[in-house]
Amino acid sequence: MPAEYKPESMECLEGTVEQIIYYNPENGYTVFRIRTETGESTVVGNFPPLSPGECLKITGRWEKNSRFGPRFQMESFTLTLPGSVRGVERFLASGLIKGIGPVLARRIVEKFGENTVKILNESPEKLREVEGVGSKKLAEILKSWEAHRDIRDLIIFLQAHNVSTTLAYKIYRTYGQASFEILKRNPYQLCLDIRGIGFKTADQIALKLGLPPDSLERVKAYILYLLETDNEQGHVFSEETEVRERCCQDLQVGLPKVEEALKDLVNSRSLIREEMNGKVALYLPFFLQAEEEIARIINRLATEPAPRPDFDLELRIAEIEKRTGLRFSEQQKKAITSSFQKKILIITGGPGTGKTTIVRAIVEIFESWQKRILLAAPTGRAAKRLAEATGREARTIHRLLEYLPEENRFRRGPAYPLRGEALIVDEVSMVDLPLMYHLLRAVSSVMRLILVGDKDQLPPVGPGNLLRDLIDSGLVEVIRLDEIFRQARESLIVVNAHRINQGQPPIYPGRKDPNADFYFIPQEDEEKVLKLILKLCRENIPRRLKLNPLSTRIQVITPMYRGLVGVDNLNQELQKLLNPGSAGLKVGQKEFRVGDKVMQIRNDYEKEVFNGDLGIVAQVDPERFGLLVDFDGRLVFYEKDELADLVLAYAISVHKAQGNEYQAVVMPLLTQHYIMLQRNLFYTALTRARKLSVIIGSYRALHIAIKNDRPIQRNSRLKERIIEVSLGREPVLRLF
Repeated sequence: MPAEYKPESMECLEGTVEQIIYYNPENGYTVFRIRTETGESTVVGNFPPLSPGECLKITGRWEKNSRFGPRFQMESFTLTLPGSVRGVERFLASGLIKGIGPVLARRIVEKFGENTVKILNESPEKLREVEGVGSKKLAEILKSWEAHRDIRDLIIFLQAHNVSTTLAYKIYRTYGQASFEILKRNPYQLCLDIRGIGFKTADQIALKLGLPPDSLERVKAYILYLLETDNEQGHVFSEETEVRERCCQDLQVGLPKVEEALKDLVNSRSLIREEMNGKVALYLPFFLQAEEEIARIINRLATEPAPRPDFDLELRIAEIEKRTGLRFSEQQKKAITSSFQKKILIITGGPGTGKTTIVRAIVEIFESWQKRILLAAPTGRAAKRLAEATGREARTIHRLLEYLPEENRFRRGPAYPLRGEALIVDEVSMVDLPLMYHLLRAVSSVMRLILVGDKDQLPPVGPGNLLRDLIDSGLVEVIRLDEIFRQARESLIVVNAHRINQGQPPIYPGRKDPNADFYFIPQEDEEKVLKLILKLCRENIPRRLKLNPLSTRIQVITPMYRGLVGVDNLNQELQKLLNPGSAGLKVGQKEFRVGDKVMQIRNDYEKEVFNGDLGIVAQVDPERFGLLVDFDGRLVFYEKDELADLVLAYAISVHKAQGNEYQAVVMPLLTQHYIMLQRNLFYTALTRARKLSVIIGSYRALHIAIKNDRPIQRNSRLKERIIEVSLGREPVLRLF
């Protein structure tokens, strides 16, 4: 910074990024140090993900900051190429150009010196002369180099319309060289194609680019946005009357314009209108296709005969009982027997009813029959538990179906079905409509399907309510396990889970019982509840179960995100208490430190890390502004533009906890959580604990949760489709 500067005057800085101090992936706000010919300065502003070694030309103003000193506030910038040989080497080694690391950068610069940039631009094939650069590596480098060159032009174009550079990067990653054409033709395409760009963002861009507020494209985009929003909230379709009303109200357009937009979308097959029981539903085509295909496949599986064993099944069950010392109940025997008599079977029951015991027996008998049986579950942790319980390989459904991330499709399907005679899917209550669609399409004609889950848990995070729809259709045989076995009856967690499911109050342990696994601590003051949670997580539970307070086996689960005992505040307070001190990465409103518990919040098929997976931060890399996270022994690196996929996980929501198990669970339950006080939500949270469950809150909130057996309804027609297909008739009227 100059010795005397005028805050109101515009200046220009040109130099090399030295260090990223702060980065918010949500809006691109960045604080970094830049090295210029006159020294180092601090720059702030909204930038794309930057790397040390990148060269920038920045226009802006100096500002005084009482806490951090003078800083340069960016108004606009362009990416430039370094002028010195050392600068070129550092730029290539920054990680921005995929395929080039520090070692290869040094080799390239040693080979070409001052001509390196010219070689990359004009004669890139000469890179093959450098050790370590083969044809595959060369293609990777050139693709990234071209992208870096193209993105500069896109940033300049969007800056003229006040669009952030963070969005420019997202747009380019999706459309590449077609970005300019798509932006000029229909900016609303962005909210359909790019994760993180919703209608509001695309609308902002479109209006800045000059599209009129009442344009037909705007109304069409908003209708599709409403349908996608409903999908994200678990609905398979949207009701037409609601969509019309929201369009007219939110966009301030007349009904004729909305009708014209709906007609246009239907004619282009962007959505499908369907009448059933006097109501008109609006479907995105895939979801209608998924419902119809699932109904057809379920009907086929439920009506086709299944090959039966050529041995005495009852004798095999008796042999397992004798060898293991188990005594199966009549319902358990029926579940095992039906697995060998039906092409599709549902086994449902709460904790302690022996679902895992049955699965072990089914697997053993299938193998003794010399039939191949596959095991799968929706999440990595659920698959791991299934593998541990059976002693056999179990995979996530995505891995079972061999997802191809680059092509965004599953390898397994009708043309390349799964190989085996049986498939058992555990934790099926978590499976949503799209995943079940892909799974059923991969089930071969010789395979039978056994679905295991707890119908009383929360529905899946994604669209649909598969398990309940299948059960309610009445077409698929369902074995309900409701007997709690002797060892499980000793657990208050198990006993109370069943009582709550039946609308009954829990049984409380004696005050002086130090070995109970369920406790309810009455407390209505939110601040005192917070203090109790902190004390339990730092002292009582680690001491009782001999666990590290930072262990992922201790979990706080809360119904809400906001408030003193909501997810957001609890994470800050627990991090401050359990993992203080060490400097981490400031990412938006959160900071990641070594040792932090973190959670992945969206499926990342390339990393093979999925929504809800828990990990521990193993290393912070300030140079690359990234994190190394340990997911059950597998280390995964997160670049700075991927950090938005991670959140702190000292406390998580009930939905995020679904499918996982923990040694200890702590849960606040207050009347402030009124909107989320539902029986299936409380039941799901309670059944996540294996050894200890502590509920802190008011008796009134507990009573409300237990009595509220009216879960939020989801728009789904799967049950009706299954019934109608089984009767051989088409249940709906399509409106085109």
